Amino acid sequence: MATTTVQTAEQAVAVPEIADPSRVAPKDARELSKVFFAQLAVLEEGTPEYSYARNTLIEMNMSLVRYAAGRFRSRGPEEMEDIVQVGMIGLIKAIDRFELSREAEFTSFAIPYIVGEIKRFFRDTTWAVHVPRRLQEARVQLARATEELRTRLGRNPTTKELSELMSLPENEVVEAQLASNGYKSASLDAAIGGSEDGEAALQDFIGDEDAALGLVEDFHALAPMIAALDERDRKIIHWRFVEELTQAQIGERLGVSQMHVSRLITRLLARLREGMLTAH
Repeated sequence: MATTTVQTAEQAVAVPEIADPSRVAPKDARELSKVFFAQLAVLEEGTPEYSYARNTLIEMNMSLVRYAAGRFRSRGPEEMEDIVQVGMIGLIKAIDRFELSREAEFTSFAIPYIVGEIKRFFRDTTWAVHVPRRLQEARVQLARATEELRTRLGRNPTTKELSELMSLPENEVVEAQLASNGYKSASLDAAIGGSEDGEAALQDFIGDEDAALGLVEDFHALAPMIAALDERDRKIIHWRFVEELTQAQIGERLGVSQMHVSRLITRLLARLREGMLTAH
């Protein structure tokens, strides 16, 4: 391994020249990293020498990213590529923030940064709808079983076949399949081709008008009218339409006849109805 000397305003720095930093063994990378971090501390940021030292540190420590990403290998090769890329961001942040004066191994310092970046990626980009942890784990098991059976059978497996391989009741397999729909979401504005008028949005095909929405305005208008009633009238309204007591039961509470309660309720409803019509 050759070295070159870079003269700075403070001191001369010996810079190891490594042909392929990515092939440096992890054990050697730990020792060499200390040398390169010492260089970064005295080299001027933005110079070719600084960039070389920083880039070499990144390439030498890529094994830390692969190690941290390994615990997520069940997510499939396509997603693993994204995980490694995100882990690299964590590695770079760790390199930029590490100081030898901390008297700590860079490995111990970097792993939390890498794992934290990966977890942040999952938090921000996966499970658009929250589902219980057991269903999240069942989704992973379902994906593995589906891929295995698809390869073995040459077709998509049935729920029964998945149930047998996963050693789960069929209803739990179905539940895991439904939960998988919460892993990713689509915008209601997402364009859907194939319609007669060209492209249509997803929102054009789902949802319906909720008839109960029309009651919201009525409730807002009714609330102050009920609040303006005297205490006895408010109790009558509450007993009849909230607790759903009969007129006879209300009469027993008030010490009056059922007929009298009927007249009171009729009078109250007429008063509230008139107030609603005036409000509109």
